[in-house]
Amino acid sequence: MKRRMWIGLLLTLVLCGCSGEAEVVNTFTETPEELITERIEQGEEVTTQTYYELSDGTWKTDDCAYQYRLVVTGRLHNAVKDTTYTILSNIEEITFDQAWKASGLSSSTEDYFAGEDAVFVAIQ
Repeated sequence: MKRRMWIGLLLTLVLCGCSGEAEVVNTFTETPEELITERIEQGEEVTTQTYYELSDGTWKTDDCAYQYRLVVTGRLHNAVKDTTYTILSNIEEITFDQAWKASGLSSSTEDYFAGEDAVFVAIQ
């Protein structure tokens, strides 16, 4: 009798979608190459790689899972407008100074993030 109860409970959880595994609730697709120049000229966001928002509040790419989605805005030296980076991260806070260096503009590899720590997914 106990076994039937456990099987019934398990089936109920599976049918209700309560299996404990997070599901994709939103997909942000990579900007097609032929639209990148147009989006940059219009000041729109360019998504550099496809990423996903999950039902448990986390984020992922095809390679790694991340706790946070950070949007960091600031102005590069001598720039006429602000730059905004969207970063998936397991680091709770990343400053704009850290972001611009890690975005590929620093000549020091010490300024870059390990893939499991953070990844840039969009720029505007």
